[in-house]
Amino acid sequence: MFFSIGRAYHASLVEATEKTLEAHLYSLISEVEFVTDGIEMPRTILAPELNRLNSDTFAMVYQDQTLVWYSESAVNLSVTPEFVNGEAGAAEFELVKYNQAKYWQLSLTVILGNAEQSQHARFILLKRNDALVEQMSGFRNTLVNWMLVMGVLIAALMAVGFIWNARPLQRLDKEIKEVEAGERDKISGLYPVELQTIKADLNLLLDSQRRQKERYRSSLSDLAHALKTPLAVLKSSPMASDEDAQEQLDRINAMIEHQLKRAATGASDTWKKQTVVEPVLKSILNAMRKVYHDKNIDFHCQCSPDLAFLGDKTDLMEILGNIIDNACKACQHTVEINLRALNNKGICIEVSDDGPGIPDHQRSELLKRGARLDTYEAGHGVGMAIVSDLVNAYHGHIHIDNSPLGGARFSIEFNYEKN
Repeated sequence: MFFSIGRAYHASLVEATEKTLEAHLYSLISEVEFVTDGIEMPRTILAPELNRLNSDTFAMVYQDQTLVWYSESAVNLSVTPEFVNGEAGAAEFELVKYNQAKYWQLSLTVILGNAEQSQHARFILLKRNDALVEQMSGFRNTLVNWMLVMGVLIAALMAVGFIWNARPLQRLDKEIKEVEAGERDKISGLYPVELQTIKADLNLLLDSQRRQKERYRSSLSDLAHALKTPLAVLKSSPMASDEDAQEQLDRINAMIEHQLKRAATGASDTWKKQTVVEPVLKSILNAMRKVYHDKNIDFHCQCSPDLAFLGDKTDLMEILGNIIDNACKACQHTVEINLRALNNKGICIEVSDDGPGIPDHQRSELLKRGARLDTYEAGHGVGMAIVSDLVNAYHGHIHIDNSPLGGARFSIEFNYEKN
């Protein structure tokens, strides 16, 4: 568009130049006087541009290719026009070049006198092309400035329009974050027609998730209540007098209480708790040594006394207990356990064994509920699925690879900075 406007303006300048020279031409023709030995022109002509020495417009009159008159503006002008035989009364307007300078030239051959005595005179008017170039340069600068101003204004208007149109999306994003934070149950704001379908779909999804969560909580509560009665019977039976049995019964009872509390509260206060890891780990290792005493497992454990898990104690016991129990089942003689801090912004749990390991293509299957890769009779294939669910609930991630001992290594990371 910039170049189109420039070309149009240049064409208008050329046309205006032609019209101006035509006006000067006809003014000169009206002032010329025919005499016997030639023509006479007044000392001062009407066009002021032709009377100034520093003008960019010049006028000359030729007879038989001889200069017979020139305007005062052409006193210092030295040009030799090319004469081409042309019809009298036919004006010619063109861009010419004299002495490395360009001029717009309007020439016209006229017949002066009467039928008995007449003479041919060629009027030539010139205007420097530099004058048009200067005007074009000024116009381009002005055009560029205005286009920059318009560009800034358009960009500002587009930015304002974008911000205004993005406000519904910002409100929707805010409501979604409030739903995630538990501050509201569904999205209820007023939105444009384009977002109504998204709003309805999100509310349907939230309702479905809420119903599923209620069913889960109800089932969990029912199961926990159903287990409390047989557990109470076991705790009052003679077998409860055994110290090890009593410890495991207390652990089961704590897990049931924990699940009942989670079912009642929806686990909303999980992140407000902080559990020291070392006592929990010692308790689990003590139980594993007794359960697998016939394998005489060699446990190598590294854990800082002040290392803390930002979560519930029972959840930590579920995670560590299931992973260590799987390692004990699979190992030959050795299980390594390494718990360390992640730059004071989380913890990492690594459990390795010297067993047969887990093939690459079966590792993802191990974390699915009901999937079992071992051949042991005990168990229902839910231990690692529970671990996976708990790790996801704490926004951590679990990775299975090969252990330096030759078996499998389970690595779990909880990065609290991201949450």
